Amino acid sequence: MDLVETYREELRFARKPLGRTLLILLLVALALLPWWGPRAWLSRASMIWLLAVGVIGQNLLIGYSGLISFGQAGFLAIGAYAFGHLRILGVPFSLSLAAAGAAAGLAGWLVGFPSLRLKGPYLAIATLGFGTATYQIFANVEWLSGGRAGLSIPALQPPFGMSRDVWVYLVYYGIFLVFTAAGYNLISSYVGRAFVAVRDSDIAAESMGVNLSRYKLLAFAVSSFYTGVSGALMAQYLGHLEPQAFNISESMNFFVAVIVGGLASIEGSVFGAAFVVLVPALFGSLRWAVPVLFGAAILGVLIFEPLGLSGMWLKTRLYFRLWPFR
Repeated sequence: MDLVETYREELRFARKPLGRTLLILLLVALALLPWWGPRAWLSRASMIWLLAVGVIGQNLLIGYSGLISFGQAGFLAIGAYAFGHLRILGVPFSLSLAAAGAAAGLAGWLVGFPSLRLKGPYLAIATLGFGTATYQIFANVEWLSGGRAGLSIPALQPPFGMSRDVWVYLVYYGIFLVFTAAGYNLISSYVGRAFVAVRDSDIAAESMGVNLSRYKLLAFAVSSFYTGVSGALMAQYLGHLEPQAFNISESMNFFVAVIVGGLASIEGSVFGAAFVVLVPALFGSLRWAVPVLFGAAILGVLIFEPLGLSGMWLKTRLYFRLWPFR
């Protein structure tokens, strides 16, 4: 019988040696994807990694902390434009990335103050207002957005004559692994347990000594930091920034990824990011059908699989764990 003795062990993605071995093989195969996979899908894979970072951040907020936010497009824009201006000034990629995340995290910390008084749909509307206001600011303040010409981001220079697509993929994949590991460590720590306690019952959490103000603001700050980094990676990926890239539809894409992938699941965030990227790619000739498929996917998840794609993954693992004695 597979006994779980600690909270950290329960949250571990692969608990048994076979599972850890398969996970390592999968990670190595993904690292070698540029040399054995179709080159046409390399950019889509890079898009999945950068989007997954932001979706993990929103899942930390919605899934683990129970705080609904529709303002992710605003944090994306702050991270992207902070990164873009720094890169134009010649700041190295890594420092620009950290500064972009910090700028978005500070904005998230400030936006989190309404969460101390608002809940549910009221908090969702407040964050939606922030996202809309941020879009309007970048769309109308030319010195921030670069005006009609937008901002052109200097490209990443690959080392040793490596192809730029391969280098971007490897950099994004490495950043994704770092933020995924950090997310797992966060939710398995006392901070993650405090987030879950606030989500389940803030009154009970406060009675147990959890500082609601501190952890709600921390949840917004960490989530926004992740989203700002995702926005910076998106800016580098696109190479050119315009405010229209950060409208409300981006917030909806993140929300769809969280719901379809699975609430309170790091691996579900990755599945959701892959869904959001691959569905438009697979149905590129039927662009009008993409919103329909998104809506149908949400309805299907809510009706048939409330745990999302991560729930299907858990059931599959359980099936093989119990086979043939199911």
